[in-house]
Amino acid sequence: MKLFRRRNNIPDDRSLMEKARDLQQRLEARQRRIGKGKYGRVLKMARKPTNDEYAKTSKITGAGILLIGGLGFLIFLIAKQLAPWIAGLLGL
Repeated sequence: MKLFRRRNNIPDDRSLMEKARDLQQRLEARQRRIGKGKYGRVLKMARKPTNDEYAKTSKITGAGILLIGGLGFLIFLIAKQLAPWIAGLLGL
């Protein structure tokens, strides 16, 4: 997002206060449009989770991270330990 627009390389003779006012108006207009797009209804329905909801979500996320990490470590162990043993049996 370009904050200060300069078109056709025309020098901008406006004062700093005028530029700041224009920037503020553009930002406020953009903020007013947030709830009117495709996701406006979702944003209007969104709310801050309760402490209980946050704790449950954190526990489930942590369990998922540990499960995926454990699975990755198991695959690593198989690749390091079992693969050379199988290669030795096959004579590779």
